[in-house]
Amino acid sequence: MSDNTPALPRVLIVDDSRIVRASIVKHIKGAYDFREESDGEMGWQTLLLDPSIQVVISDIGMPKLDGFGLLERIRGSKVARIQEIPVIIISGDEDDAAQIKAKQLGATDFIAKGIGNVELLARLDALSRLAQTRRELEESREALARQSAVDPDSGLATPGYLQHQGEQALALARRHNSELSVMVVEVDRFDELVSRHGRQVSMLIVRKLSKILGTRVRREDTVAQQGESQFVVVSPSINLEACGAFANRLRQAIASLAMNYRGELIHISLTVGLANSLADKTGTLSDLIAVGQDRLAIGRGAGGNQVVGSGGVVRAGGRARYAVGIEQALVMLRSDAEDEVRAQLPDLLRDLIPLLRLAEQEYKLGLPLAAIEAKTVAVEAEAAAGKS
Repeated sequence: MSDNTPALPRVLIVDDSRIVRASIVKHIKGAYDFREESDGEMGWQTLLLDPSIQVVISDIGMPKLDGFGLLERIRGSKVARIQEIPVIIISGDEDDAAQIKAKQLGATDFIAKGIGNVELLARLDALSRLAQTRRELEESREALARQSAVDPDSGLATPGYLQHQGEQALALARRHNSELSVMVVEVDRFDELVSRHGRQVSMLIVRKLSKILGTRVRREDTVAQQGESQFVVVSPSINLEACGAFANRLRQAIASLAMNYRGELIHISLTVGLANSLADKTGTLSDLIAVGQDRLAIGRGAGGNQVVGSGGVVRAGGRARYAVGIEQALVMLRSDAEDEVRAQLPDLLRDLIPLLRLAEQEYKLGLPLAAIEAKTVAVEAEAAAGKS
């Protein structure tokens, strides 16, 4: 026979005192399932790995990571179930300032170390019900978003709709010998933005960006938000050069904007990774998005605020033609003009990357393509900085 008994709500107890943990367990055993950890670091790892935890009970003074640090990590998490989980702080001999600090960091409630059985269970019951309700609402919202073409939060397409539309557009492009481009757009240093101005203000900035994106793209383009600070744009019948020019115009427009918050002007910048069905010869839309994300990562690593395509950094105003072609470079090498060719290496490598990528796909040579692209971008960024 199968056991149809519903699982008990799970509570995570984090305290370096075995006696305190045992006392809490004694009160809740039978009504709640529980996990125990003796320091904030282990508590954090457990919370990351166990999605069934509904409430956290934590002490303040602990080794490795104290209760304040644990609270900061929880409320700063990008995972909604962790960020919103109720946290009860065990108050002992700490002064009022410690409790005020815990409250400011996002503590949901406080309990004394000698709390009675009835009071503890009543508080846990209320908070576990709250956590369960939030979780069910989030699941319902996600289910609705999957079925809908429009994300109610951003006003853009849902990721599922973008995937569906993008695959259809890619298939159509292949049938008609056309092409499709993808832009992966990310707000630079978003974590620093959250740390300095808070999540609420940071998300307002992201919402503003989503509106700008939604109004600047063509009617036939599809835009969706992927994660907190990243967007994907699918553009049928657009080549890589035109896509790069648009991405740079968008990047420059965002860089010129400022949001006034409490008298402080907040500026942001964007990094954009480009991919194209003809230039990159990938199989699916997911593959194209992955290529765009790889190039975005290269741009991010080079300092951000740039557009990166198949040939490296795409300059504003269009991609410049190379001063020296491959054939001419080979002639120069045979003429012992290595120094002249060396000065053109970033451009030459950028020109060769599509060919190297195709060779890697065909022959599995183990070429370090990501390292080559990253080095090319870094050298170009250094050169641009030297000219500015």
